Amino acid sequence: MNADFTYEVALAYLDDHASYQNTGRIDSPSTDVIEAFCSVMGDPQHCAPVIHVTGTNGKGSTVQMISQILIAAGLSVGTYTSPHLERVNERMRRSGEPISDDEFAEQIAAIADLESVVGMRPSYFEIMTAAAFRWFADVAVDVMVIEVGILGRWDATNVVNPTVAVVTNIGMDHMEFAGPTLADIASEKAGIIKPGCAAVIGETRPDLVEIFQNAGAATTIVRGEDFDVDSNALAVGGRVLDLRTPTTLYPDVFVPLHGAHQGVNAAVALTAVEVFFANPPAGDIVTEGMSEISMPGRFEVLGRQPLTIIDGAHNPVGADTCAQVFFDDFHPEGRRLLVFGTLREPGEMLAALRADEFDAVFACTAPSPRGVPAAQVVAAAKELGCENVSAYDSVAEACRRALEYADGDDAVLVCGSLYTVGEARPVVQRHSN
Repeated sequence: MNADFTYEVALAYLDDHASYQNTGRIDSPSTDVIEAFCSVMGDPQHCAPVIHVTGTNGKGSTVQMISQILIAAGLSVGTYTSPHLERVNERMRRSGEPISDDEFAEQIAAIADLESVVGMRPSYFEIMTAAAFRWFADVAVDVMVIEVGILGRWDATNVVNPTVAVVTNIGMDHMEFAGPTLADIASEKAGIIKPGCAAVIGETRPDLVEIFQNAGAATTIVRGEDFDVDSNALAVGGRVLDLRTPTTLYPDVFVPLHGAHQGVNAAVALTAVEVFFANPPAGDIVTEGMSEISMPGRFEVLGRQPLTIIDGAHNPVGADTCAQVFFDDFHPEGRRLLVFGTLREPGEMLAALRADEFDAVFACTAPSPRGVPAAQVVAAAKELGCENVSAYDSVAEACRRALEYADGDDAVLVCGSLYTVGEARPVVQRHSN
């Protein structure tokens, strides 16, 4: 590697190619650029079998569950996710450990060197995706677990030929790229299903399931028909589940994540692993893998007095789930305080979060070029009926003010975007410590 191409130079190179974290060429659909870069590298995306995961919500949790079970089974696992929470290294992991700064710089430098050879300008996400594939080939992982960035068909990750293609669920999101119906979105996500692969489908609505069944997989396995969550109970620190795969019952599986929706994610993940192995994993492997799951920024409890929770829900479906867990599972007894910054139209998000049931809303501008100005968030909150609303230029300042305002019996929820949560997390951690 060029000694001058440091980690800081790698970050600057990525920033120079950023286009609002574009995950490929969805606005002008094509995978030509990522295909060209992979081709000159010898197609590293084919260096190991792939489990490819898409869906409107739950992708990140499902990817982590799949990865941890595979790790517990003794495999070297390359995991690629997006976006990151605090450091870009989080997007590429080998057996759970993020890529080091030096390795990251080396991989990005290799892609930068190829830009003049290929003669095409890659996007931020295409660079990251190509670098991930190259790193996984270099370190010779046994399997890759790859999370789709947006939708599926034209996503930069969709140059893989998966052994297993996974769809968690379908909701109204990324309407600027697909729609206007759920069927349109399902059709785009079905683009990751390739001939010869197995498809594991978490979605259960018959009209949408039919789209996936007709996508050309060798076999299609559907939640509710072939696998499911038979029992899903609240437990201290997470959920206790009875999971049913196509061949096996797994009773009393503890998942250290909050929310009933994580039970569905667990059923999808476990089934994907069983299909990948063409054999049910042993119960102790499932227990070990699930126990190692950690999802920073996904309904993560960072403090107890006051109860302080951060959640990266970034669309109305995720916001509704976040509100259900916050109000129904945690039952906050004191005042409920909401710190909110988003990249989306705030009214629909705030309504899904039940913002009018909070005692105070601390509006902030999410740290992204697409961040909705705090003043616009305030206006949307007041229109919804929120009375105690204040605006802050930064997530950090909104968090500090909310935590100073809170008493020990209160509950603070920080949400609206993973970008918001990423900036909030270290601030909240310092306050809690």
